[in-house]
Amino acid sequence: MDIQEFNLFFHQPTLHPLVSAGDLSRADTALFEERDPGMYCVVMMDSTFGELKKCGKPLPYGAGSIFTLVPGQSVSLSVDYTCKRRGWVLAFRPELLVKCGLGRDFYMFDFFRHDFETALALNERERGILTGCYENALAELLQDPDYLTNHMIRLCIGRLLSYCKRFFEQRYSIRTSPGRNLASTLDTMIDSYLSSGSAAQQGQPNVAWCADQFHLTPNYFGSLVKRELHMSAQEFIQGKIISAAQKLLSTTDMPVGEIAEELGFSYPNHFTRLFTAKTGISPLQYRKMQGAS
Repeated sequence: MDIQEFNLFFHQPTLHPLVSAGDLSRADTALFEERDPGMYCVVMMDSTFGELKKCGKPLPYGAGSIFTLVPGQSVSLSVDYTCKRRGWVLAFRPELLVKCGLGRDFYMFDFFRHDFETALALNERERGILTGCYENALAELLQDPDYLTNHMIRLCIGRLLSYCKRFFEQRYSIRTSPGRNLASTLDTMIDSYLSSGSAAQQGQPNVAWCADQFHLTPNYFGSLVKRELHMSAQEFIQGKIISAAQKLLSTTDMPVGEIAEELGFSYPNHFTRLFTAKTGISPLQYRKMQGAS
């Protein structure tokens, strides 16, 4: 979909070839049929007026909530005609990001790449801030164009996206107990899993399992761990497994095969391979160095 096609759904003129803003209360209902806009979109749902689906999956939302789309993602809404439609959408083509500051900084907006289970609910203050950003972008589109138009529009979009990033991360950041950091929380969580016998019954703890404990998607959980701990979530988990293995090797006389099973490995040689790769020595060599029998 190009911007001109997008504007047809709102019965409005095309003010810029790469950017548009639309009022959902004025949109043709054909807009809500399943489609991939092929653009980056920030959508504010200011009322609930039907069942929303993103990429074929239900996306729960409430009045005053926001969600995003990237090219390749489809969206649809089964309109409830008994409800008043309120909300807006800011859409921009990927070409807007080429050879500009907004494009260079777009790595900051990684929330676009993650599939959240619900739309982001905003409080009144947050809703007001984002609505103000949207209105500023719309006002710039309505200005008579000059040599600063593209620069100003990109600034408006960058401001809107920066606030979106802040609100997404505040809401979806990993919540830990007071006085405890992320590493400490994950330490306790994985230690409990390994020591409870869960690994032997259900397999090794993995990124998906850890993410589920925080009610996050694996991708988003992984990016937060990377940012806060400067290592991948998989590296952190493997480090915990190796630490648990070292403890069992040095304090028990359990055979290596039993230790592998205790830690959730289906095959002992997989355990031996990981242990050797991480420590530089085999499990038996480690046990011998520790003086264990």
